[in-house]
Amino acid sequence: MRQAISAHKRLTVAAIAAAVGLVAIAVIAGFAVTRSGSPARAAAGIRPASTKHAPPTTSTAPGLPVPGPLVYYGLGMRSGPVPVPLELELPTIGVHAPVLGVGMTAKDAMDAPEGRAADPVWQEAFWYRGSAVPGAQSTALIAGHIDDPLGRDGVFGQLDQLKPGDPILVHDTRNGLDVHFVVTDSASYTLAEAADPAVLTRMYGAGPVAGAWPVASPDGLAHLTLVTCAGTFRNGTHDHRLAVYATRVS
Repeated sequence: MRQAISAHKRLTVAAIAAAVGLVAIAVIAGFAVTRSGSPARAAAGIRPASTKHAPPTTSTAPGLPVPGPLVYYGLGMRSGPVPVPLELELPTIGVHAPVLGVGMTAKDAMDAPEGRAADPVWQEAFWYRGSAVPGAQSTALIAGHIDDPLGRDGVFGQLDQLKPGDPILVHDTRNGLDVHFVVTDSASYTLAEAADPAVLTRMYGAGPVAGAWPVASPDGLAHLTLVTCAGTFRNGTHDHRLAVYATRVS
């Protein structure tokens, strides 16, 4: 069960990833707000494939269209959040959210924008620009806040209510393309478990974990991972990460 937290102890969405490869011990990165109101960030995240430009669009299964590039080619992974022409719908829990494309912080953590209580960012979803375009034959990752500074549900406040078989829709606002996914599984990980390379690969796909752009899925399917915080708030962060896994159906 998600623990209610006060305004000065809110947790934004975690930057779940941890650096792998040459790093012997991976560290889960998180975002918290201190009593003074300034953001406090823990170290390390998925290694960026490149800081120079946006990733290419990965191929999709024959007969299934995929949204075109979501950000311009010259946008670096260190650049700040940008709106992308997508909307995320989770009908089971009443979510209909605009999407921001986010990159990496200076500490190699997936960015998680925040703001004042009235800022719309708490109800926006964050597509990681180092992952695949949703619907491509690879893995796309979208994160969201669990709550806002006042402890009210964020966009993913009820993510734990999703069950296998529930629909997920990613809508391309440029041309009306709807990419349909179905939830296949969900898992709650401790911070240590979430740092395991096998778990990170399932969340992000093999490319980003290896410091590369997205690669085609071994099973030939288009995967989508939704991520937020879970568990108990302690030592400046929640002690679990919740991942909901889905595959494209049309």
